[in-house]
Amino acid sequence: MPTPAPPPRGPLDRVPAPVLFVVSGLTLYAGAAVAVGLFGRLGAPAVGWWRIVLAAVVLVAWRRPWRRRWSRRDLVAAVLFGVVLAAMNVVFYVAVDHLPLGVAVAIEFLGPVAVAAITGRGWQERAAIAVAAGGVLLLAGVTLGSGIPREDAVVGLGAVLAAAACWAGYIVLGKRVAGAGAGIDGLAVGMVAGALAFAPFFVSSAPEVLTDVPLLLFLLVVAVCSSVVPYVLDQVVLRRVGTATFSVMLALLPATAVLVGAVVLRQIPTWPELVGLALVSGAIVMTARG
Repeated sequence: MPTPAPPPRGPLDRVPAPVLFVVSGLTLYAGAAVAVGLFGRLGAPAVGWWRIVLAAVVLVAWRRPWRRRWSRRDLVAAVLFGVVLAAMNVVFYVAVDHLPLGVAVAIEFLGPVAVAAITGRGWQERAAIAVAAGGVLLLAGVTLGSGIPREDAVVGLGAVLAAAACWAGYIVLGKRVAGAGAGIDGLAVGMVAGALAFAPFFVSSAPEVLTDVPLLLFLLVVAVCSSVVPYVLDQVVLRRVGTATFSVMLALLPATAVLVGAVVLRQIPTWPELVGLALVSGAIVMTARG
């Protein structure tokens, strides 16, 4: 059989992957900072769902994925990818409603570290899990003793661990969607599927959102900054690198989250938190060296 022709290269394919990740991280967490200001109006889970809904509208209008000929396998992969992505958004926003943004992102990073360790072949990838776990335990201990009400801290830590599991699934399924050539079209289909999957829980907020134009515009900013831009860039990079490499490159994101949290939300990390963040980043370096 002849080898399939590679997909055509676009302008973003000429940009170095680390640059794409810096742009992705800055927009992702700038959108998260805006979202935090909306939690008092709708609640964190509902803001996470509207982020997916509006991002799906933007992507479907842009890509018109129905024009593509879908195989059943590719369509199922895109749907699963979207449901995991929507779940990740909802539980992550619950986490950042209870935890500082940088701490939540660092703990959530257990997901990518686990993917890199499982798909890697050297001892350093395996040891990275222990190092990352040490950083997460330190961050969790600081959080529990930081003055945050214990119930809030427990809810936040549980939510961010769930988000870490979803993030791992997002990487694996996203690589499958990108490798099938569906790319951004698969992302559009997936977001529609994710929005529909969680609609029964949050559709009751529709009258309030759709009749409040400023609120709707803020949610649209969150959707574009935190979903459309970073996930489109993810799909571009996933076409170019392997799953483990993609996980390693995500090491740029925790530092970005800390920076955005400090500048926008005034969440200044303590020294123990910085040590925990350094351990997580060290785990990523270990997977990269391996």
